[in-house]
Amino acid sequence: KENVDSRHSRGRGGETTRFHTVNVAQPVRFSRKCPTGWHHYEGTASCYRVYLNGENYWDAVQTCQRVNGSLATFTADQELRFILAQEWDLEEKTFVRKDQRRFWVGYQYVITNRNHSLEGHWEVAYKGSSEVFLPPDPIFGTAMSENENVLCAQLQCFDFPTLRHHGLHSWYAENCYEKSSFLCKRSQTCVDIKDNIVDEGYYFTPKGNDPCLSCTCHNGEPEMCVAALCERPQGCQQYRKDPKECCKFTCLDP
Repeated sequence: KENVDSRHSRGRGGETTRFHTVNVAQPVRFSRKCPTGWHHYEGTASCYRVYLNGENYWDAVQTCQRVNGSLATFTADQELRFILAQEWDLEEKTFVRKDQRRFWVGYQYVITNRNHSLEGHWEVAYKGSSEVFLPPDPIFGTAMSENENVLCAQLQCFDFPTLRHHGLHSWYAENCYEKSSFLCKRSQTCVDIKDNIVDEGYYFTPKGNDPCLSCTCHNGEPEMCVAALCERPQGCQQYRKDPKECCKFTCLDP
C-alpha cells in the first residue's frame, strides 16, 4: 500500500524496529515471452518472426539458427491460422508484391518423377523437427531448374484483411537459391523488464508492473518469484516510483 503509517514492533533486545512499507507484491501477468519483434503463440509456446530482407533458402536457415530458431514448420491447422492472421512488420524492403507475401518455411519438395506433373513429396527440412503436418500439393515456381531434384517451400500470405482473416494462402515449391522473405520459429523465452533475453536457470525481473520481482527462468516462464519491499524515501512527501528500477524514486516535492 502506498500510504501506510509507520509500524512498530519490539525487537529481541527491546529496541524499536520501524518498517515503512512502500509496495506490496501483487499477482503479475507476464505477457511478454518473446523478444521484441517476435509474435507469441500460446498453443505451441513458440515465437515467430518474419525477416523481410530477401535471402536464399540456405542463408535463411543460418539466419534463423543464429537467433536460436529454425525455419518455421507447423504442428496443426490452428498454428498455421495464427500465422496467417498476423500483421507482420512491413517497413523493410520486400521481394514480392506488397499484397501477396511469400516466406521460406521449413519444408522441401523432393521430386521423384519428372513427368508433366512433377511427381514428388514434401519432407520436413530438419529431421529433428517435432511432429508436423505436411503441406498439400504445391504450385511450382517459375524459377525452376531442370537439374534440381529438391525444391524449397514458400508459404504465400495475403495482406488484405478480409483475405488474411479467412486464412487464404498458397504453398509454392521454388528454386532454393531464389531470394525471399522467410519465417523463423523459436521456443518462447524469458524476457526481462529491459527486453533482454534470459538464459534458462538465471534470475531476472520479468516484464510487468513490479520492478522489484526476482524470478528464475524455467522453460521460458518466470518461476519461484520473490519480491523486495522498499522503504519509502526519507524527507519526501510526494514521490514517484521508477517503473523499471527497484526501490528508485523521484521526489516530487517543491
